[in-house]
This record gives sequence, structure tokens and C-alpha cells, in this order.
Amino acid sequence: MTIFVCMKVLLDITEDKANFVMELLRNLKFVKAQTLSSYKADVLEGVREGVQEAIQIQKGH
Repeated sequence: MTIFVCMKVLLDITEDKANFVMELLRNLKFVKAQTLSSYKADVLEGVREGVQEAIQIQKGH
């Protein structure tokens, strides 16, 4: 039985390199790449920060 574990990665890429990086990622068969709107990226970043804060609170920091 094979178990696949996936990781999501959010990248900040300069505008002049974004097309190159997305093309590169899309050509990798094991990568599913999609572009997020600025709003969605900001929401995800806020969620990530909230999770990190919750972890620190649980640790007593």
C-alpha cells in the first residue's frame, strides 16, 4: 500500500520571474501549480500566521 503525502507551498516571486517559475513548475509531472490572487494569498498568509501563533500559545510562549 502506497501512501502519498502532499505539501502545499506558497511562494513570493518577483513579477518579472513569475511566468518563468510557473512554466517550470507546470512542466514537472509531480507538481500541481496554480496562481493565487493577491487576496487569496493574503488570506492564506493570515491563516498560516494564526496557526503559528496558536502553536506558540500552546507551547506557553
